[in-house]
Amino acid sequence: MSVGVKVFAPASVANLACGYDILGLAIDGPGDEIIAKQVDKAGVVISKISGAKGKLPYEVEKNTAGTAAKKLLEFLGEDKFGIDIEIHKRMPFGSGLGSSAASACAAVMAVNEVLKRPLTRRELLPFAVLGEQVADGAYHADNVAPSLMGGIIFIRSNKELDVHRVPVPKGLYVSVIYPHVKVLTKDSRGILGDMLKLDQHIEQSGNLGGLILGLYNSNFDLIGRSLRDVIIEPQRAQLIPGFFQVQEAALKAGALGCSISGAGPSIFALSANNLIAENIGVAMQKVFQDLKIKSDLFVSEINQTGTYLL
Repeated sequence: MSVGVKVFAPASVANLACGYDILGLAIDGPGDEIIAKQVDKAGVVISKISGAKGKLPYEVEKNTAGTAAKKLLEFLGEDKFGIDIEIHKRMPFGSGLGSSAASACAAVMAVNEVLKRPLTRRELLPFAVLGEQVADGAYHADNVAPSLMGGIIFIRSNKELDVHRVPVPKGLYVSVIYPHVKVLTKDSRGILGDMLKLDQHIEQSGNLGGLILGLYNSNFDLIGRSLRDVIIEPQRAQLIPGFFQVQEAALKAGALGCSISGAGPSIFALSANNLIAENIGVAMQKVFQDLKIKSDLFVSEINQTGTYLL
């Protein structure tokens, strides 16, 4: 058995208010680790899982990391390679911070490293997306792409995985609060209506364009005016106790904008510097303290590295 490699993939914030399923960014701090080793028997086996509290299956086809690794091996020639992987969760489940995406990203990079990097980081993306699909049934890269590639990612097409890095203005920080309440991704998606008013489409399109333009031009005022979700947030907010109080507290503390991270229950806010970001975090956490809800706070610059070898 080979010595193996250890890889870390960071948590991510998807949607960024007005970019449902097409915008995401990576953060520092929480994430997942994968250890991969080459073995004699062809295929993928999951030999160890830690930090999951018994919630993750060892069956490869039902595990995001296992499936991602298996899909990559199938592409490279499964009959030639055998991979043993260990999964070490370093972030909360069901948090809206891309836990399943991080596992998938770490898995594909670890396998790629063990096999002497036959693919580029960008070429690994489809296999990570297929892995994450196991978790929620949707084929989308708004968590996977930033976790794998780092930075802020715009996805023109999930079907084609037409993804692009967006510039990160100097000083941009993100504050993320994870309240210890349960929101299932399938419930968060299931609550969404399939009808959209024309004025909503126009307003949301304007916000999306304004946000991307603001990021390109480091225009924090434009970013702040654009970080608004008139379609998804109004429907999902009811699933998160205290959401509107948290949002109000963040904005009063100086946030450029504040909305739901991914499917929730985590809530994120963007700000123009670290001090404001820390103050926002304190303000958001106090709301949950007053509601007697435990929470975890992460304050971070935009993670520009993505998944990396430890």
